[in-house]
Parts: sequence; C-alpha cells; structure tokens
Amino acid sequence: MKETKITVKNLNLFYGEKQALADISIDIYSQRVTAFIGPSGCGKSTFLRVINRMNDLIDDVRITGKIQIDGIDIYDKNLDVVNLRKRIGMVFQKSNLFPKTIYENLIFGPRINGIKDRKVLDEIAEKTLIQAALWEEVKDRLDDPALSLSGGQQQRLCIARALAVEPQIILMDEPASALDPISTAKIEELIDELKKNYTIVIVTHNMQQAARVSDYTAFFYLGRLIEYDKTSRIFTNPSNRQTEDYVTGRFG
Repeated sequence: MKETKITVKNLNLFYGEKQALADISIDIYSQRVTAFIGPSGCGKSTFLRVINRMNDLIDDVRITGKIQIDGIDIYDKNLDVVNLRKRIGMVFQKSNLFPKTIYENLIFGPRINGIKDRKVLDEIAEKTLIQAALWEEVKDRLDDPALSLSGGQQQRLCIARALAVEPQIILMDEPASALDPISTAKIEELIDELKKNYTIVIVTHNMQQAARVSDYTAFFYLGRLIEYDKTSRIFTNPSNRQTEDYVTGRFG
C-alpha cells in the first residue's frame, strides 16, 4: 500500500511581487520516484527547493499554504530547519563536491553531526559508496581529490554524500543533464535501487528519463501543477490536453 510522505496543500510562492508557484496541491508517496517535468522556468526547481526550505536563503521570498512531511508542518516557526535538512538529501545538476578528498567529502555531513569515531566514519564511507554503486571504482583511491573523478563518478559521489547523513527523502535537480549516456544510465539504475529505501523526487527535462525512472509524474507549466498521475498514465493517456501536447513534443 502506498503511503504519503510529503503533503502539499494550496502552496503559493512569491519572489517580491512576482508569483512563481500558484496554488499547488500534491501528495508525494513514500519509497516511490516522483518526476517533475515541464518547460524551463515553470517552477519545477523552485518547488523542489520548497521541500527542504532552500528558498529561505533567498531575500524577499514569501510562501503561503502548507507542506507536511510525515504529518509535520515544515514551515512551522518552531521547526528546527537544520534537522529538517538532515532528513532531506539534495543532489544538483552540476556536482558540487568540496575541493577535498573523496573520503573527506563523504564524512563531511556525519562529522558535522557529531560523529568523530574513525571506524564509524569509515563504515559510513564504505556503505554509502556501495549504495551509490561507486565502491569498486574508488575503494583504493579514497585519499585522491574528489575532483579527479569523471563527471559521472562525481555525480554518484554527490549522491553517496547525500546518503551519508541517512536522509529519508532525496531531491535531485536534473542529476544527469550534464552526463554522457553511459553515466546517465548508471544514475538511473541507482535511482531505481535507492527507491527501495528512500522517497525520491527528480526534476528532469528529459521525457524519456522521466518515463524510465519514475512511478509518478507531475507536469508543471507557468508555476502551476497542470497534471499529476502515475507515470504510465501521464505518458500514454493524460487527461489534460496541455500535458499531452508537452509529452508528445508539440510544445515546450
């Protein structure tokens, strides 16, 4: 039975006077992959950042409506935002590794969270690299600079680093858009594997990728959620004409 992880009701987001998201309501399910699709500038990445309160870092942002994770209002003024972000891993379009070793990148989060025991840190590094399908490729090079890895390896290391703080939700903003087809396939296989234990939300411009990796798809246009359904339905029998035009390439 599917269980709701994230509930959004009547969400609006404004940058100053400009409204970027309008009246969005959606349930995102636990241990499923949900893809956000739509043309550039239609609010997908903005909405992704609402889920872990990254928009808090931008001046002049105003949000109305409600977002709950496991029934807890994440915009409650008494909520510990640092704790919230520990529960939500984030992977960006371009790998944003620290100019440190592979190992140092992996243990950065756990160390900030107070883990000092080298044996425990070693175990976290190994476990997350195995989860990110990277262990066999880098196990003998943990002291090498992370930036010496290939683009695809760097992105998988970013995913391993996100997993190191044991999140429940992983947000991915176009994680494969800068990668070659082989690296992209590896990231997609990894997403499929990770959903056994995590709730994953991915923003992608690639229709085929959304169709391959996601269980549910949300189509955004001009800051509104136009349609949300099982991915198979969105791509074969959408109920909205705009959705159909977009997924068949007639616009966008």
